[in-house]
Amino acid sequence: MPRRILTLLAAAALLLAISPPAQAAAADDVYVALGDSAAAGPLIPDQVVPDLGCWRSDHNYAHLTAEAIGARTLRDVTCSGAKTTHMYQSQSTDLGSVAPQLDALSQDTTLVTVQIGANDVGLTDFIEDCLNILPPPVGDACNDDYVVNGQDSWRVATDALRPTLVRLAADIRARAPQARIFVVGYATYAPPNGCYPRVPIIRADANYIRATLQYFNQMLAEQAAAAGVGFIDLQTPSVGHDPCASASTRWIEPYVPASPAAPFHPNARGMRGFATAVTAAVSGT
Repeated sequence: MPRRILTLLAAAALLLAISPPAQAAAADDVYVALGDSAAAGPLIPDQVVPDLGCWRSDHNYAHLTAEAIGARTLRDVTCSGAKTTHMYQSQSTDLGSVAPQLDALSQDTTLVTVQIGANDVGLTDFIEDCLNILPPPVGDACNDDYVVNGQDSWRVATDALRPTLVRLAADIRARAPQARIFVVGYATYAPPNGCYPRVPIIRADANYIRATLQYFNQMLAEQAAAAGVGFIDLQTPSVGHDPCASASTRWIEPYVPASPAAPFHPNARGMRGFATAVTAAVSGT
């Protein structure tokens, strides 16, 4: 999550993400949730202390899934702004430092979800860069800014992340050998052609964002398969619940949220929808 959004969140607080072979989730699961803001749920009530700088909700999909499967223990260490490096290294937030996320794993861990990678390639910044109050020719389309020497820089960055994710899955397995591990994909952030001016991203850019995120999710699914772990698709169930949908329907808030949530992040309704998908996957149903 960009620093300017984190700063706004800090101010607000002061005022106030391919299933494996089917296996049933055990009621005594020790569930560890890893990930970034898409998993943490910034601004969704209630925000968890003491790691308030992570902007983690007690109604994110990890908490809702843990309740649904009757997990004995939930260790939710998701943190807004996290990158894959923060699986291994401490992360600085606006309100203090938090431990490496992999430290939450142990020999007794039986279930792990990990939703990570978007901040490594700057996908949130990318979506913000494409905001355009005025359409061309006054406004400037963003999609052609990311083609360098005939190559799409977002796809290059996405492909560069592939070995990191396979290595991360192996490191999770080494620390939690009993665990069923699931990589969680990202939601649908733009419908075909967008909905300019309701969400001020022009048609060509909306389609570029859509294609870029589809490619990113495809990469996550492929690397999960390569690592021999599960993949949970959030893109498909969130179709029709993107930021262009009505306030009563959408799971992802637009640039100006109508529900307690960060811009272009899940709201409480979205987390409930994601929890349904995650619960089904980890339960083998």
